[in-house]
Amino acid sequence: MSASVTVAGIDCGTNSIRLKISRVDDQGMHKVVPRMLRVIRLGQDVDTTHRFADAALQRAYSAAREFAEVLSKHDVDGIRFVATSATRDATNREEFEDTMEDILGVRPEVISGTEEADLSFLGATSVVSRNEFEVPYLVVDLGGGSTELVLGGDGKSLPTTQVQAAYSMNIGSVRMTERHLHDDPATQQQIDEAITDIDARIDEAFRVIPAGKTRTIIGVSGTVTTMTALAMGLTKYDHRAVDGVRMPIAEAKAVNDRFLRMPRAQRREYGTIHPGRIDVVGGGALVWSRVLDKVAEAVGQDRGLPLDSYVASEHGLLDGIVLDYGRRLLAERGLSA
Repeated sequence: MSASVTVAGIDCGTNSIRLKISRVDDQGMHKVVPRMLRVIRLGQDVDTTHRFADAALQRAYSAAREFAEVLSKHDVDGIRFVATSATRDATNREEFEDTMEDILGVRPEVISGTEEADLSFLGATSVVSRNEFEVPYLVVDLGGGSTELVLGGDGKSLPTTQVQAAYSMNIGSVRMTERHLHDDPATQQQIDEAITDIDARIDEAFRVIPAGKTRTIIGVSGTVTTMTALAMGLTKYDHRAVDGVRMPIAEAKAVNDRFLRMPRAQRREYGTIHPGRIDVVGGGALVWSRVLDKVAEAVGQDRGLPLDSYVASEHGLLDGIVLDYGRRLLAERGLSA
C-alpha cells in the first residue's frame, strides 16, 4: 500500500465556505469526509465598505464551529485554510483571521488571485483523464467576489495539468449583484452597465491569457454547476449528474438570461438553486454568459472554428487545496507523491 497522508482543506470565499477531508497518496485523493458547504455571504457589502459586516462574521464563525466538530472526529495530518477574494479586500480581516484560528486551530491563509487560479486549475484537472478532453483547457472558477481564468496544458511540450497563463478578475456573483443589479428583477440599464463592467475585466484578462488557444472550457464553482443543472432541467441539484457533463453554450446562455431576468420569488420555486444563491445567481449567470461569449469569439478568431460547448466540473479550488497540501506533506516526509 502506497504512503499517504490525511489532510483537510477549507476554502472560504465571498459567498460560501467549504470543508473537505481526504487521504492523499501518489494515486491522488481518496474521500474521507464528503465536501461540506455552508453559504455565509462573508463578502456582504465588502465591495463598497471594504470591511466584513458583523453579521457576516458571525455566520462564518458558526460554520467554522460546525467544521471544528467534524474535524475533532478525524485524525488528520494537517489542515490548510485558504481565504480568497472577500478577505483580500477587507480591512478588518485580522479579527476574522484571529477568531477562525481560535475556533479551528489553523490560521486562514489569504492567497493571491494568481495562486487561487493555479489551485483551481489543479483541482479541476486532477480528475480529467489524459485525452478525455481536447487541450489546452481554460478553467473558469466563477466565485462570489472574483473569477479566475487559467489556461493550461497543450498535450505536447507541457503536461496536461501545467498552467500556461492565469488571471484573476474582480467580478463575481455577489460583487456584480451588489454593484449593479439592484432591482428585483434587474432593469435593462443595470444589466447593460454590468455587461460593460464585466467585458472590461475580461478584456484585461485576455491581454494576459491567449484565450483563442482554448480547446476545452472547464467551468467550476457553484454558479457554473447550478446554472448547468438548470440548463439540464434538473428539479433538484445532483452533483453526480452535473459533474463532467458537456453543455452547449447556446443552451446555457438562454437559461442564464432567463434566470438573470427572473424575479427572486420565482427563482425560489427551483429546488436546483441553493437558498443562499437565490439573490446572486443572476449576477453569476451574467458573468458566466459573458465569459463564454468572449472566449468563443476569441477561439473563432484564432482558428476559424466555433467553440460551442463547455464542461461543468464539481472539482476546483477546494480539491486543489487538498491535493497540493497533501503532496507537499508527502514530500516533506520524504515519501513519494
